Amino acid sequence: MTTSNVPALEIKDLHAWYGESHILHGVDLTVNRGEVVTLLGRNGAGRTTTLRAIMGLTGARKGSIKVDGNETIGLPTHKIAHYGIGYCPEERAIFSSLSCEENLMLPPQLKGQGQGMSEAEIYDMFPNLKERRQSQGTRLSGGEQQMLAVGRILRTGANLLLLDEISEGLAPVIVQALARMILMLKKKGYTVVMVEQNFRFAAPLADRFYVMEHGSIVERFAANALEAKMPVLHELLGV
Repeated sequence: MTTSNVPALEIKDLHAWYGESHILHGVDLTVNRGEVVTLLGRNGAGRTTTLRAIMGLTGARKGSIKVDGNETIGLPTHKIAHYGIGYCPEERAIFSSLSCEENLMLPPQLKGQGQGMSEAEIYDMFPNLKERRQSQGTRLSGGEQQMLAVGRILRTGANLLLLDEISEGLAPVIVQALARMILMLKKKGYTVVMVEQNFRFAAPLADRFYVMEHGSIVERFAANALEAKMPVLHELLGV
């Protein structure tokens, strides 16, 4: 079921738990194909848990998560990934014993999805990785590790990208490179959901914004309403 009017991602009344802790309280969120959507909120608001819940990486989940119209709430993580979702966690998960190139080539292509980006296309997007392709994973800088984590997902054929704090702690020149990457991916038709603390990084990139507080969505607005929403964002985020 992949007709063009079906959202790439549709979440309704999503609740999620870690053990006894009830973290998400009825999250509703829709992302259309080819959109860049940013989840804003303070630390602990539930943004990362929302991404993890989409991938089935929390404890109990309740509600509905549809990917291209397919219900995934009851599926295990490896089956959810095969709907074309690529998750880039904050910790990046680079294998230290493998070279940059071995890390890049490690994940298999997702069956039933479009062809993933070639190694050459990824190196064109991230020239640093080409220069460092024989370097051990942990010898890469933080920015290079982040590029590698994203590049690894793009090689699988995933077309819905969940990116968790990809700009955190990185030098401005690397953050600019990541911003260019997101704009390039948008032009190619990828769908992106970003969790970001760096408002200046996220603001020019997103088509729409959701603001989370205490495990719920408290604000939602399009990019053209951003200026009018700044007083509210100052209050909610301290931006």
